[in-house]
Amino acid sequence: MLKNEVAIPDGVEIRKENGEISVKGTRGENRRFLKAPHIKVEIKGNTISFTSDTERKKIKAVMGTWAANLRNMIDGVSKGWTGEVKLVYSHFPVKIKKEDKYLVIENFLGERSSRRIPVPDDLDLEIKQNTIVVSGTDKERVGQMLAMIEQKVRTKGFDRRVFQDGCYITKKPHIPEEGENDGEKA
Repeated sequence: MLKNEVAIPDGVEIRKENGEISVKGTRGENRRFLKAPHIKVEIKGNTISFTSDTERKKIKAVMGTWAANLRNMIDGVSKGWTGEVKLVYSHFPVKIKKEDKYLVIENFLGERSSRRIPVPDDLDLEIKQNTIVVSGTDKERVGQMLAMIEQKVRTKGFDRRVFQDGCYITKKPHIPEEGENDGEKA
């Protein structure tokens, strides 16, 4: 019998409804659909356990993935996730700003039209000079936003060793430390 347990810290509430796990904490709420035919999910006291009667490698791998996802969800609703993208330019002065629900990058490579990237409601965006700080409760969504910014400002047809204009991820999604600004609005 396979078993994998995750401890639930104080201040975090976990509910299970029809295969969907919802984790609620001080920073918000995360939801994820976790359902497989051979894996049972049980919440007992301050632990959540994944159990299975079949001892196959694939089942064990899925249980490990679910446990890691659940730990990331717990960290997100209690501490939050933060990542950074840095804008590098040398040819044309570039402006970054946030308009409504979009991140707008103007004058990239001297283009007349601006590049607009939609920002989801559950993510916070902070602009510090040439650095864009993305923070939220879901590690995957923070990482996807960082990747979307990097992809939107990619230069094609140039040698990247010479022509280095663009956006580059400098810090992958991580839990902010005590002294680090975590993107909260004061």
